[in-house]
Amino acid sequence: MNRQQQINYWVNSANHDLDVAETLFQSTKYDWCLYIAHLVLEKTLKALYVKNIGTAPPRIHDLVRLADMAKIKLNEETLDFMDGVNTFNISTRYPDEKLNFYKMCTPEFTEKQFRRIKDIHQCLLQKIKP
Repeated sequence: MNRQQQINYWVNSANHDLDVAETLFQSTKYDWCLYIAHLVLEKTLKALYVKNIGTAPPRIHDLVRLADMAKIKLNEETLDFMDGVNTFNISTRYPDEKLNFYKMCTPEFTEKQFRRIKDIHQCLLQKIKP
C-alpha cells in the first residue's frame, strides 16, 4: 500500500469503529463503547503517523505516545484526557480491572467521555486533510 492507501485504511477503520461504539452506547454496553472509542483515537493517530512520518505506525496502543511519535501538537488538557482514555484499553482486557471499569461506566460518565473522544477524533481528522 502507498502512503495515501495506508492513511485511508486507518481512517476508514476508525470510522467503522466509531459506528460500532455508537451502537454499543445506544445498547447500553458502556464499558465496551469506551473500549472501542479508544480504538477510534488510536487508529486516527496511526493515520496521522503515516501522514507525518511516512512509514507504517508502531504496534502500540498508548495514545499519548502515538501522538508524540506522529509529531502531533496537542494541548496539555487533551493529552491528559487521552492518557485517561488509555485506561479504557487496559481495563476491559484484564478480569481484575474489568468489574471496576464496568461499575465506573455509568451512562453519564460514558456519555461525557464518548463526546470528548468524538470531539478529539474530529480535530485529528482535520489534521489529516491535505
